Amino acid sequence: MPENLKPGEKLIVALDMKTLDEAALMVKKLGATVRVFKVGMGLFTSYGPDAVKMVHDKGAKVFLDLKFHDIPNTAAHAVRSAAKLGVFMMNVHAMGGSDMMASAAAAALEAAVDPDKKPILLGVTVLTSMDQASIGEIGVDRRIEEEVIALARLGKDSGLDGVVASPNETALIRQNLGKDFIIVTPGIRPAGTEKGDQKRIMTPADAVKAGADYIVVGRPIIEAKDPVEAAKKIIKEMES
Repeated sequence: MPENLKPGEKLIVALDMKTLDEAALMVKKLGATVRVFKVGMGLFTSYGPDAVKMVHDKGAKVFLDLKFHDIPNTAAHAVRSAAKLGVFMMNVHAMGGSDMMASAAAAALEAAVDPDKKPILLGVTVLTSMDQASIGEIGVDRRIEEEVIALARLGKDSGLDGVVASPNETALIRQNLGKDFIIVTPGIRPAGTEKGDQKRIMTPADAVKAGADYIVVGRPIIEAKDPVEAAKKIIKEMES
């Protein structure tokens, strides 16, 4: 569990680029400033475990963001395989249910390269690109806040270490699930940047103040003219 993390250790940069060479260059540029990088579905689908190895070879940690969501046995197999890659953090969809999440949690512990360094396993609650109308379309009648808390509680009861959730729900999760439950928040946009396809967003400083352990930032850093300066500015915002 994260304890006394410095602001720079709370920042996860999303490697949402098209080629492994571009991602490698970004990790090299940011390596002295950022310690954790997110490898998502785009990069992993193109390059597989080589994307994880690239980050590790440069001395950084990996948040493997593949959002596993399947029957319990299949999800557990995927988590087991990811754990053997030595990733720092990974996730499953909390909407997969308690059996799936419990199987995934057991698999993460079983397959950890080092039992004392089991990968952090998170449950994705409600995507930050969704709003009340969006979840209504898929048959969820509860308010977003209620749905997120319900999924977070189900994840904790199933053995997960924490959740991925919008910063808008971070304070509620912290209040209801306690200080040791890890919260990773995407949907982070520094003041003055574009929202993009995110709907439930917050600034880095406000997200940390609300109780986020880690924040995930992609485009505002990787598309900046000076990614290092952009990352340092976000870290400074968190320090404020």
